[in-house]
Amino acid sequence: MGSPVDDLRAVLPADRVLTDPDLLTAHRRDEADLCDAGTPLAVLRPRDTAEVAAAVRVAAAHGVPVVPQGARTGLAGAANAVDGALVVSLTGLNRILEIDPAERIAVVQPGVVNAELRRAAAKEGLAYPPDPGSWETSTIGGNVSTDAGGMCCVKYGVTGEYVLGMEVVLADGEILRCGRRTVKGVAGYDLTRLFVGAEGTLGIITEITVRLRPAPHETRTLVAVYPTVAAAGQAVSSVTAAGHVPSMLELLDRTHLRAIEAYRPMGLDTGAAAMLLIATDTGDRAGADLDRIAECCREAGASELYVAGDAVEAEALTAARRLAHPAMEQLAVQAFPEGRGSLIVDDVAVPRSRIVDLVTGVEEIAARHGVLVGVVGHAGDGNLHPVIVVDRADPSSVERGRLVFDEIMRLGLDLGGTCTGEHGVGLLKRDWLARELGPVGLRVHRALKTALDPAGILNPGKVIAPD
Repeated sequence: MGSPVDDLRAVLPADRVLTDPDLLTAHRRDEADLCDAGTPLAVLRPRDTAEVAAAVRVAAAHGVPVVPQGARTGLAGAANAVDGALVVSLTGLNRILEIDPAERIAVVQPGVVNAELRRAAAKEGLAYPPDPGSWETSTIGGNVSTDAGGMCCVKYGVTGEYVLGMEVVLADGEILRCGRRTVKGVAGYDLTRLFVGAEGTLGIITEITVRLRPAPHETRTLVAVYPTVAAAGQAVSSVTAAGHVPSMLELLDRTHLRAIEAYRPMGLDTGAAAMLLIATDTGDRAGADLDRIAECCREAGASELYVAGDAVEAEALTAARRLAHPAMEQLAVQAFPEGRGSLIVDDVAVPRSRIVDLVTGVEEIAARHGVLVGVVGHAGDGNLHPVIVVDRADPSSVERGRLVFDEIMRLGLDLGGTCTGEHGVGLLKRDWLARELGPVGLRVHRALKTALDPAGILNPGKVIAPD
């Protein structure tokens, strides 16, 4: 047996095994600031399942860690390398293998970009609803591995609700096929759901069968402006309590409105404390449905209501929401000299009836610690993203930011919520997942990990802290 790299080069084409130092550095981490990252031994760029399996067999023989990566757009450190690991970049497995309009399914490789699948489905009169904010760059494999959400979740749900089956390379290099292509199917344990959201800790996904839906009807879009974030939260609670089901119900606070307007001017009301962006896609009923939602917004204290005049304007408003993260990155850079600004992105989901408690609690926590925190998120399903701005070069700033993060996490759990609604656990939230699961839940998680990855080589240290 030679070195891991020599053995990899013996079983893979030469251009699949890369050790250039600059490339290794570029593949150390995802977009989560302030999460630990190591330097990999090599970056592998396989082109098919057989090559992934061959690489994992070599890694298993040498006991070398394996870290799967997609587009590295994650915000929890799940794709961060560990020292001496083999990073398996799946971006080369990027083919849409099949779209079946009759069965309303698609079969794709993990490196397919979300937006590419959505556009391909649209050509067949179908839709793939999950739409994370990074939809133009994030991959389906990454979306499945983190069970990503997006702005449509309030009506259509998260990625996992569209995954029917998959092909997975296990920790010993064997290839597992699980799930189905049929509309119904309950045979055996639901192994497919086990790998969804596992963040590459149980296996490496190399093919995914997803459910498609008929294309949505015409969309109508509403903007509601509020003098306080709490009032906007109350409007969200009123809309959901009244039984309305919008296709989008997003909240942006003043910090985000100002950041987006500075990043890409488009006439947003930067004097407002909060804005709700709401859409309906019920075709001929969309206008009437939006009118009823607008009445809830008005009763909750909206200072201004505005309905987009056409599809172009509605899309511009949706695009503004998608700019929230890069706009806040720019704000952080500008807030501290020499580009020292960093973001700690939270992802807490609570029952929709507790949205007001969450947003008012976040405001109180930020004020008490003197830390800038912007709030944005999918308010319609109770999933908000408090974004904490810190100076990475100032230990006291980072410490206060981490205290704020932890207090927001504790608040979310105290309100009956969860530590992650769509970003996953990664490195950022391992301790909070353990608290949420409790000792019995944590033991079951560890038992599953041990059963499928007894040597612990698959994405080690992610999701579950070492025992």
